[in-house]
Amino acid sequence: MELAKIVEILEEIAPPELAEDFDEGRIGLILDLENDVQKIAVALDANAYVLEKAAEIRADLLITHHTLIFRPVNIIPKPLATSLRLALENGISLYSMHTNYDRAKGGVNDVLAARLGLRDIEDVEIGRIGKVDPCSSAELAARVSECLKTPVMYAGEKEGIKRVMVFGGSGFRNEYIQIARERGAEAFVSSELKHDVLRSNGDLCLIDATHYATENPGMEALCPRLRELLGLEVEFIEQPSGLKAITWG
Repeated sequence: MELAKIVEILEEIAPPELAEDFDEGRIGLILDLENDVQKIAVALDANAYVLEKAAEIRADLLITHHTLIFRPVNIIPKPLATSLRLALENGISLYSMHTNYDRAKGGVNDVLAARLGLRDIEDVEIGRIGKVDPCSSAELAARVSECLKTPVMYAGEKEGIKRVMVFGGSGFRNEYIQIARERGAEAFVSSELKHDVLRSNGDLCLIDATHYATENPGMEALCPRLRELLGLEVEFIEQPSGLKAITWG
């Protein structure tokens, strides 16, 4: 299939205009080899590990959430050089769908909300809010850990939590936490919880479920959609985060 046709379909799934301003120039067809595509690989990241796997399965296109080059570079470090070499030598075009796929229907946040079993889901900015059966902070954190198969950290002891906001990736920013508060959420599931945010938002239960585990399900869920829409082989490449939890005492 022509690469241009696949791009059209990807932009229907996650329209570029949904992306945050900082994603300008960082989403879409990042490496265009103008190749005919017979097999697609999908992953969270476009690093050397993933590109090696994509080459092994003879993928012609790699679709990722995170782009290969996020900030402009003047000096190319070895990891980036390795990734570029793997893509070029193996004829793998690269396509990135980032915050536009976070916002899109059926994208990262919809998949995350569904994976956690939220009900009556509402769109809020880039995240989602839904209902759960009344539970404590510890019970909700345990459920998140089990559903996403990841270690979690949480803060804010609460009982009777009924409304939960989810935000795949780095969502622990004061402006998003304020949205959760204003929309009546008692808990917020996201990642990369910083000290200043933790200290200033003690009225909510904040659950850090890791950047990887909150976004990866959305990319995995993209695969069956693409198989149905394109009629091509689509394979998901899993790269475990490697994070482990240990507690003192």
